[in-house]
Amino acid sequence: MTASTINNRDDLISYLHVALALEHATIPPYLTAYYSIQPTTNSDAAHIIRVVAVEEMLHLTLVANVLNAIGGKPDLTRPGFVPSYPAYLPDGENDFTVDLRPLSPEAVETFCKIERPGQAPSADARLLRTPDSGGRVLAFSPTAEGMRFYSIGEFYAEIIEGLEKVAADDPKLFSGDPALQVGPEYFYSGGGAVIVVSDLDSAGRALRFIAAQGEGLDSGIYDADGELAHYYRFRQLQLGRYYQVGDDPDAPSGPPLRVAWDDVYKVKVSARLADYPAGSELAGVARDFNADYGAFLALLTKAFNGQPGLLQDAVCDMFRLRDGFNRLVRNPLPGSDGLHAAPTFEIPAAFGAGPEAAPAAGESAQGVTR
Repeated sequence: MTASTINNRDDLISYLHVALALEHATIPPYLTAYYSIQPTTNSDAAHIIRVVAVEEMLHLTLVANVLNAIGGKPDLTRPGFVPSYPAYLPDGENDFTVDLRPLSPEAVETFCKIERPGQAPSADARLLRTPDSGGRVLAFSPTAEGMRFYSIGEFYAEIIEGLEKVAADDPKLFSGDPALQVGPEYFYSGGGAVIVVSDLDSAGRALRFIAAQGEGLDSGIYDADGELAHYYRFRQLQLGRYYQVGDDPDAPSGPPLRVAWDDVYKVKVSARLADYPAGSELAGVARDFNADYGAFLALLTKAFNGQPGLLQDAVCDMFRLRDGFNRLVRNPLPGSDGLHAAPTFEIPAAFGAGPEAAPAAGESAQGVTR
């Protein structure tokens, strides 16, 4: 059996910072696909992606609660928190990269790879060597250099076992300020409730919930609350049919689900600011979007550091970003063979100065609703 890579509180804090970055890293790809859908089309696909994006916010909150409970400090504004796309996520047997794509079969295939259940064939296989391609790997081990996890589920299994190990030696592990916990009264998604973390039991429940709802320590279609796991939500888009209780994983028997793949703005995959004509109005819109997104992360950081009431504002802000999306995805990007523009998620350095520098409520850059 592979030796634990978590031996003390500092190791746990390092892992939970990676978990925050990992949960967030799925949000830009989901939002890019969601906002690429043309108005009045693909309502089923839009609903599925929106539900998953909101539940990723729940996962972020749960990780922040565990981090606060052991005396860590959640910071979504730290330099490098937002990956440079394409980025690697663990895929078990085969690596893949996560791009920022319009809704497409390729995008849904990537979403399924992100969320698919993935239990290593043995405890020895939980940790794997990172690829040599030089790309950024998420769900990596912050304490075992050059190693990544077989799957996101295995990544969380390592943290849970680490919590149990460290708590056994340190009875004061859960000594964080209870006032920093975000309670269920501050977040509602319909797909699970926030768990306040105060001890080993509640920390384990929070992390197991994340793995079960999205990535799967449990390979069932539905999680413990009866909600369809993220992987199977996206499989419905591939299979063209909704699941019903009792269905086999590869054979949903519910109502048909049609995706009009052509009713989508064909945006440039993983666009960068360098793709925009220098000094153009479109480049300015892309920079403004990045600033708005940085403000959104700063607002979340405030919410996770003693102002939990701001979490509801942050969830609303995530969807108020649609005006910035629309100003980009509805316009061709010059020099890109007819492809349209898209947000680049290159966050200005001004938003990478830590939670103390995050703007106060009402100071965040706001997207303008259409």
